[in-house]
Amino acid sequence: MTNPLSLLIGWLLDLHFGDPQRLPHPIVWFGRMISWCEQRLNRGSHRKLKGAVIAVTLILFVFSFTWMLRRLLGVIALFVYDGTHEQVYQIPVLLYIFDTIAIFYCLAATTLIREVHAVFAALDRSLDEGRAQVSRIVGRDTSELSAQEVRTAALETLAENLSDGVIAPLFWLALLGTPGMLAFKMVSTLDSMIGYRTARYKDFGCWAARIDDIANYLPARLTAILMIATGAWGVHNKQKRSLLRFVIKYAPCHTSPNSGWPEAALAGILDCRFGGPHNYFGQRFEKTYIGDNDRPLTTDDMKRAVRVNRMAELMMIVILLLVFFL
Repeated sequence: MTNPLSLLIGWLLDLHFGDPQRLPHPIVWFGRMISWCEQRLNRGSHRKLKGAVIAVTLILFVFSFTWMLRRLLGVIALFVYDGTHEQVYQIPVLLYIFDTIAIFYCLAATTLIREVHAVFAALDRSLDEGRAQVSRIVGRDTSELSAQEVRTAALETLAENLSDGVIAPLFWLALLGTPGMLAFKMVSTLDSMIGYRTARYKDFGCWAARIDDIANYLPARLTAILMIATGAWGVHNKQKRSLLRFVIKYAPCHTSPNSGWPEAALAGILDCRFGGPHNYFGQRFEKTYIGDNDRPLTTDDMKRAVRVNRMAELMMIVILLLVFFL
């Protein structure tokens, strides 16, 4: 069981610092491992089988390594004695420190929010700067995006990241501790690197994409519920039910079985339209629109979206702290 103090400190560190730029990051190591395997095995025959073996092996390796490391750190404890020199209890300090750092590294809320702010600020200067800035956080081709499409791409990514980068890691932390949280980050990294339906990855990365779909299935829907609860704060129950119906209607329109839920929740809260055709790696993909109000998005919309993200994140943290304490 994760110590509640580790969760609180790890979350506060991400809230203040975001992803550390000058420190070694486990996600970078995950990416190097995946890239090494992909370059050597994504060729010849049986690509689907090789991709499946690599995905499962890397996920299990991360979980097992983290579990064994925590067991080792748990043995090294600070012993506390009373006045009679009898041991009262022991505190696994190194284990708590490890969990705190792991949670800090696995949460990805603050950095993405800063990037979205930067996209809108760059777009205020020029369209080319906005396109360049949004290319840092999306996988699609941004060279021909309009100003509206740049803003839409940034807010779609913000909504999706709330699920992938915040709620899902916390969900797996509650379920399987930091080994589960880090294993989920490997799942997410595999999907972001090879889980595409392009000619290069459609076979080798199909298992990575399917595992990511399974791992995000419940967290994505939980994210939408949290967004509705926070985004519809203070409104009438009738409006909340209307927003829920909107999400249920449009979430399945997304090509992903999960991404549509947080995106539909944000589109409903902002009363706007997401989705549409995109270009990935030189290939055009037709995507159904989420929502039908194609109104211009503004900086105020971005600020409201950020508030919804932060409130949903806070609600999830409070829920987990209650679970860990009780």
